[in-house]
Amino acid sequence: MLKKIFRDDLEKKIRELKKKRNAVILAHNYQLPEVQDVADYRGDSLELSRIAAKTEAKVIIFCGVHFMAETASILCPDKKVIVPDINAGCPMANMITTKDLKKLKAGHPKAVTIGYVNTSAEVKAELTVCCTSTNAIAVVNAFKGAEEIIFIPDKYLADYVAKKTGRRLIYWNGFCPTHIKILPQDIQREKHFHPHAKVIVHPECLPSVVAMADAVLSTSQMGKFAKETEAGEIIVGTEVGLIYRLKKDNPDKEFYPASEAAVCPNMKRTTQEKILWALEELEGEVKVSAEIRSRAKKAIDRMLEII
Repeated sequence: MLKKIFRDDLEKKIRELKKKRNAVILAHNYQLPEVQDVADYRGDSLELSRIAAKTEAKVIIFCGVHFMAETASILCPDKKVIVPDINAGCPMANMITTKDLKKLKAGHPKAVTIGYVNTSAEVKAELTVCCTSTNAIAVVNAFKGAEEIIFIPDKYLADYVAKKTGRRLIYWNGFCPTHIKILPQDIQREKHFHPHAKVIVHPECLPSVVAMADAVLSTSQMGKFAKETEAGEIIVGTEVGLIYRLKKDNPDKEFYPASEAAVCPNMKRTTQEKILWALEELEGEVKVSAEIRSRAKKAIDRMLEII
């Protein structure tokens, strides 16, 4: 009871400060339930950045990881973008640097360079075009005349896209440490217990897991699938935080995580207390320099022209 009173008081303070600061709270689908509950909008990284760009709010409290806040800063440089925990990073995004990418490009000077949005602003500035897990296939298909295509940083997303497009892609050896925790035996186990359930997995999963899925989807696509499918049970192969949103949006359906081990510790760093502190202090701002922003935005804009 005391815990609920404390939580209610905390949420009230967040609402009051949000109004005072002319702020909006954005939460990625993998955030803790308590964070999703106080958010104005929930979604995937690019979806939230586009919302940030359209909002009239002057302050963006971005509950996600660092590259997501950078993307929001690129799309809305006139707003103050704050991450409640500045140490919330993305291991996959950190697996490739501008030095790495420049070296790779030097070996393939005629290649189109496609980069996942899960990269730093500096890396985005070196790309021909960005992509997301939702539109990666469409982006690759848009360059049918390209002699070579570099696809960074996730080798498993690249493998999935290569199979779907029939293109030979030049991979980088990056991956999501959370999604690779989902194993084929996890899918087999859940199918044993829930034989009538549909299996949906994220394309960052291992190819052996992707091959077992009824549908391979981004988190935003998973939300749409869950609403539209006639299936009453769904096995979900992505970070476990998405289950909360799926259950809340579809209370008449059952959702089972493919693996309880699929937890991103960086996504769980944000709490309601940290959101309150961010609103109070306005510290933890993520700002992209004008020079990097200009070049990175071109890669994002090219992607938006395709989809």
